Amino acid sequence: MNATYYKAMDTMEKAGADRQYIDGWACGFLHNPRRGEQHITEAYEAGYEDGLNQVLDGYKAWVGKKAA
Repeated sequence: MNATYYKAMDTMEKAGADRQYIDGWACGFLHNPRRGEQHITEAYEAGYEDGLNQVLDGYKAWVGKKAA
């Protein structure tokens, strides 16, 4: 892993970002396959796209939110 990954994960967790967003971000950043369709939430998908594109501040939209 690299410092960018660890710093981003720490920042998102300390900020209280939605757990689904954080999980999606980590999977996207690491280029893991997406979850099965029945397990994808809006927060996960947003996180996955941000992680894949190495967007480091997208989590702010998910602070204090809970995935439906």
